[in-house]
Amino acid sequence: MLKTKICGVEFKNPLMLAAGVLGSSASSLNRVLREGAGGVVTKSFSKEPNKGYKNPTTVGVEGGIINAIGLSSPGVDVFLDELIKVEKEKDQVLIASIYGSDCEEFEFLVDKIQNEVDMIELNISCPHAMGGCGSAIGQDASLTYNIVESAKSNSKVPVVAKLTPNVTDIVEIALSAQNAGADGLTLINSLGPGMKINIDIAYPVLSNKFGGMSGRAIKPIAVQNVYKVFEVVDIPIIGVGGISDFEDVLEFIFAGASGVQIGTSIMNEGIGVFNQINDDLKDFMENRNFGSIDEMVGLAHRV
Repeated sequence: MLKTKICGVEFKNPLMLAAGVLGSSASSLNRVLREGAGGVVTKSFSKEPNKGYKNPTTVGVEGGIINAIGLSSPGVDVFLDELIKVEKEKDQVLIASIYGSDCEEFEFLVDKIQNEVDMIELNISCPHAMGGCGSAIGQDASLTYNIVESAKSNSKVPVVAKLTPNVTDIVEIALSAQNAGADGLTLINSLGPGMKINIDIAYPVLSNKFGGMSGRAIKPIAVQNVYKVFEVVDIPIIGVGGISDFEDVLEFIFAGASGVQIGTSIMNEGIGVFNQINDDLKDFMENRNFGSIDEMVGLAHRV
């Protein structure tokens, strides 16, 4: 009942671990898979090592968190060892999140990892990236096109572009990614940048001062972005942003998402959130006579 297919890849259920949370090692990815996730997305990694920003990199705020980690990465050679050790059951999916500053870096990364993963997610949307990566790419339709086209032309596995909401028109960027050959889209990356100031010392909390906002507060924006993009693209959408229970999942699916990613809520709900949502989602579907996830995708668009 919960099985679904996204970009031609079978998932045992529509729930995935979002990039950036518990995705730095094979042991943590394996733990999430054992706890009921249909797929896991690694923490974003790059060609060369990147230290990222110094601490503090994360701060809690009302409705979520703000983080400015700076896309810290051990480099692909180190991360490749972790990918090889990920243990999946049938219909569980390993997705690598990669980032770079130009087409050549993305091409290199795709070639290096594609034999060890089921899908690749292009992080072209981080609002606190270093060195011209992240949203510096995803806010420009032409750059988005070039990066997606380069990555896709070099890949044997499906390529998904993760987009930023911090644009004038996300539809334009989504269409550019689709036209470049993207197999799917992930909507959305964190919102912002935002900031929090420590009033005791009158100084920003984060070492980078600004960071991306995630958590429950951004869910309405994420759902609206999925809804808008679903109406114009012909490729699958993976929804992410503020999901903590099965009702949140249903909003994304009804808006047009074929699957969803869960990140920040793990900090509050614990890793058991995956099995809990799966159970509740199945109960809802049985009570409403839905036989599959596909039957529910985009229902909010019916005339």
